[in-house]
Amino acid sequence: MKKTIDQVDKQILQILRQDGRTAYTEIAHQLGISEGTVRSRITRLLQEGVFGFSIHTDPSKLGLHVQTIVGLTTKLGLQQNVAEELCKLPEVYFVGAFSGKHDLIIQACFQDNEELITFVNERLSQIEGILAADVSLELKRYKDSISFVRHDEVVI
Repeated sequence: MKKTIDQVDKQILQILRQDGRTAYTEIAHQLGISEGTVRSRITRLLQEGVFGFSIHTDPSKLGLHVQTIVGLTTKLGLQQNVAEELCKLPEVYFVGAFSGKHDLIIQACFQDNEELITFVNERLSQIEGILAADVSLELKRYKDSISFVRHDEVVI
């Protein structure tokens, strides 16, 4: 039985969003609750899949200076197969099905434009069911957040 997420859960998530390394004792101190309460709530939220711990890297600091969003048009009936093949590609870090102009949208990072060209012409072209690819390059990043805990929802 899943428990609803209450204000304390949201406060814990907000603290972890700001710094995932925050000690349970510090979270407990900030919220005025016991460390055991923090520990049990985090355990429950993890078990229910509300969040997971991960690292967030800056692709450009890893030598990946070309970041793209690619809209793909797929042949009817092959969207799922195409998506599964795209998920196998190490350059691709996001694959999603969308309504609108594109059937699938992927996000991928490359060292340079040559690597991107090779990816499109040699890797994407080999996946059965891709009819067209609309490649957009990221020119500037204004926000990069993977959390869905809005800072305006929580008062700490």
